[in-house]
Amino acid sequence: MRTRVTDMFGIELPIFAFSHCRDVVAAVSRAGGMGVLGALAYTPEELEVELAWIDEHVGGRPYGVDVVMPASYAGADLGLDSPADLVARLQGMITPEHRAFVEDLLAKHDVPALTGADPGKVLLGWTDATARPQVEVALKHPIALLANALGPPPADVVELAHAKGVKVAALASTPRHAMKQVEVGVDVVVAQGTEAGGHTGEISSMVLIPQVVDAVDVPVLAAGGIGGGRQMAAGMALGAEGVWTGSIWLTVEEADTPEMAKRRILEATSRDTVRSRSWTGKPARLLKNEWTDAWESAESPGTLPMPLQYMLVSPALRRIGNSTAAELATFPAGQIIGSMNQVKPARQVVFEMVEEYIEAMERLDRMTTD
Repeated sequence: MRTRVTDMFGIELPIFAFSHCRDVVAAVSRAGGMGVLGALAYTPEELEVELAWIDEHVGGRPYGVDVVMPASYAGADLGLDSPADLVARLQGMITPEHRAFVEDLLAKHDVPALTGADPGKVLLGWTDATARPQVEVALKHPIALLANALGPPPADVVELAHAKGVKVAALASTPRHAMKQVEVGVDVVVAQGTEAGGHTGEISSMVLIPQVVDAVDVPVLAAGGIGGGRQMAAGMALGAEGVWTGSIWLTVEEADTPEMAKRRILEATSRDTVRSRSWTGKPARLLKNEWTDAWESAESPGTLPMPLQYMLVSPALRRIGNSTAAELATFPAGQIIGSMNQVKPARQVVFEMVEEYIEAMERLDRMTTD
């Protein structure tokens, strides 16, 4: 398979695999696609360890890193470069009403308190102060791609990546977003439909992809609801030059997805996800359950803006993860989970996608030549 993105990155298959798990990233790159490590949850020190491991296990194949540098978030106007100082200021913006709502919700489900003194991470890489150090670490490694998952990356970050010979991608949920990204110099636009897991917009992939392809002159990757070769063929038919996949890697053998979440994903249908602000403060597609329902109820005080919402709920999510309250355990996942019911090696997922893609294209060819 050859498109502009395979030529751009020197890969055999235009399949990009977003994952927070280094084993998945390395496995997909070794299989001929490109693994992209989600850096969001890592401190700079942790990210250094993850990328050093990938360097040693990727077999010299190209891989990428995905960061989150939103254009707007609570605290952006404070001008604070220190994550610790930013956390201290932002904590005061979380209302007692919101804290009480979370505690009441946990009490209703008998979720025990955390044991030990470790408070966990309350501020992930959703701010300039936390994402820039991740970018600095990433660019010290031989990455081929730096992707921004929420809006156009800062122009100076694009310039810095280009100076290192690294291509830049950004996700778009509308044609207008895609054009803004091209204006700051991104090399690849990921057109992500509402079917996708995590942060996503409202337009479906079938409608969005051709609109973005028509709006920009850079290569476009199709994303959102892509888990097999037939969806890949559809995305390419709509004008994309590759696919960006995420949820399908949550249940592969190499994935470090929590067992509770993995089990629920394998059992879920495509109707078991919902776009909710209850995780990060921005709309993200999650597994639907009593947690997401509670935040939409009449008793809810409403969600807080990013990153305040995650700062509020992160201790609660840790408590839920350590408990047996499966009815509250949510996780970012796209609608493609309805087709995911078996654990397979990542390499097998890649090869099956390619085989199904070829079969789909041959079937279309027969329809036009017979």
